[in-house]
Amino acid sequence: MKDPYVAEVRKYRLQHTKQFGSNLHLICEDLRQFERSLGDRVVTLGPRKVPRTGASTARGVPRS
Repeated sequence: MKDPYVAEVRKYRLQHTKQFGSNLHLICEDLRQFERSLGDRVVTLGPRKVPRTGASTARGVPRS
């Protein structure tokens, strides 16, 4: 079963890609410019804090 929302997003994404001749640099620049035009309507979240566990570290050595 095809999702009509996914199909619509893909349709517009393909149109956007064709508009810039599949040039990824131009596509990304256009999207950045569009995002800038939105001003404060774009929410930028800070990095999430990863909870520390006392059992191990990245090296596998227990913390004391």
